[in-house]
Parts: sequence; structure tokens; C-alpha cells
Amino acid sequence: MTTSVISLAGRSAAPTPSTLDTTSPETIRLHGLAENALATALHELRRLDGTPATLRLATARATRAGTLLRRACESLNTVEG
Repeated sequence: MTTSVISLAGRSAAPTPSTLDTTSPETIRLHGLAENALATALHELRRLDGTPATLRLATARATRAGTLLRRACESLNTVEG
């Protein structure tokens, strides 16, 4: 009877800490704005009187959140390199 041995990942497999400054005021501001835009989009989607207008508003807010997240990533990339 043979026993299977499962090898566990070594210490080198652990993720390395990020060198990006994610605590910059601009990054935090953009992150907060993106969260608020997503919360608004979800709020509009959960309304019981789902009209085309609320769907358009939810879509606009989700798009805005994506734009804000892209800007936050761009600001991190400019800081990094």
C-alpha cells in the first residue's frame, strides 16, 4: 500500500508585500468615490419600481465607478514608476 504525499507550498510561495503607496490621499479619495458610485448603482438596481430610468442611472453609476477605479490605478502606476 502506497501513501500519497501532498507537498505544501514553501515560504517562497507567499505573496510579496506591495511597494505601491495605497495610502495616498488621492488614492483613498478615488476609492471612496468608487465605492459610493457602486453603492448607488446597487441601490437603484434593488428598487422595487425598476424603471428604465433607474436602470440608466444604475448603469451610469457603475460606469462612473469603473472610471474612478481606473483613475486610482493610474495614479498608483505613476507613483510606482
